[in-house]
Amino acid sequence: MKILVINCGSSSLKYQLINMENEEVISKGTYERIGEKSFLTHKINGEKYVLEHPVNNHKEALDFVIEQLLNKEYPSISNVNEINAIGHRIVHGGSTFKGSVLINEDVIKSIDDISSLAPVHNPCAIIGIRACQEIMPGKPMVAVFDTAFHQTIPEERYTYPIPYKYKDQYKIRKYGFHGTSHYYVSNRISEILNRKDLKVINCHLGQGASICAIQNGKSVETSMGLSPVAGIPMCARSGDLDPSVVTFLMEKENLTSKEMDNILNQESGLYGISGVSRDVRDIEAAAQEGNERAILALKQYKYSVAGFIAKYAMAMQGVDVITFTAGVGENQVGIRADICKYLEYMGVKIDNQRNSVKGEEIKISTDDSKIQVWVIPTNEELVIARDTLRLVNGEE
Repeated sequence: MKILVINCGSSSLKYQLINMENEEVISKGTYERIGEKSFLTHKINGEKYVLEHPVNNHKEALDFVIEQLLNKEYPSISNVNEINAIGHRIVHGGSTFKGSVLINEDVIKSIDDISSLAPVHNPCAIIGIRACQEIMPGKPMVAVFDTAFHQTIPEERYTYPIPYKYKDQYKIRKYGFHGTSHYYVSNRISEILNRKDLKVINCHLGQGASICAIQNGKSVETSMGLSPVAGIPMCARSGDLDPSVVTFLMEKENLTSKEMDNILNQESGLYGISGVSRDVRDIEAAAQEGNERAILALKQYKYSVAGFIAKYAMAMQGVDVITFTAGVGENQVGIRADICKYLEYMGVKIDNQRNSVKGEEIKISTDDSKIQVWVIPTNEELVIARDTLRLVNGEE
């Protein structure tokens, strides 16, 4: 069975076409900067094709991706009928979805109903679902939710200190996100070290970013909350704020809730402080040229990540392994090193030579470091494909 996995991020579309007989990736790629200077990186048979093709939205991006899967010069498939099923990453399952489900119209409606909790991502995912229905009608599709992995977080950690009636009435609580990534990385490091009793702090640092404390394979604390805007500052999301900042700005600027939400999700974070870009690579380049606001943005980012790591070490009463994953975590060497400098008091020691790599699975701490530090490239797509295969085959 061949499964196409679609992962629609806020400004990106990742995909993998996987042969589930051997879990071999036939081809994969990432559409970056959707809505800006878009480009697609498509990989097949060890070859990489970087294609500059501006698109305005995820529907246009997916259309172009399918064209590349069918490209006669480097075909992944000869026709779309070779794709047996499609798995979709969905950011927010709210209290409705406790696990992965086969997609039907009721599921799509429920995902849409939850969109107010993930206004950047859930609508993008629905666009991806609708595009697949149009391009490949009748194909079975599965929704895999980022929130599912965090259902094991204790109640005292997911309950917000607001009137309790709102928890019952509106299901307001911490949900957590990037669940498929945190699940994959924690399982992978457990395999590498041949231990199931690990205390792991995984740093998923990408366009969106979250930190997760994982004890014995289960999520016990995470930085994102009711929505993906919470936690550390991200490329364009604010992360945690004094709530009065929101109400103060809404009053002073006469903003609607929708306008304020857009500021928090699209105009804040590293971009808000630096004013440079929503891409960490651009901000790092500006910082190296002496841009003071870019330098400030990166300093706050690294400090915040290190702070959550320290907090989660407390939550688990210790930590065995710190892992870095996702676009920034896997590739930004300097950011990893600077975060770990804050943690030297915990006995963290980084080997600069080991840490010089990008996008590789590697231990970057010294052999005498009290806490091991690893880079583990995430594979959310494989997790989604496995769940898709299971549900399409009618397995529990």
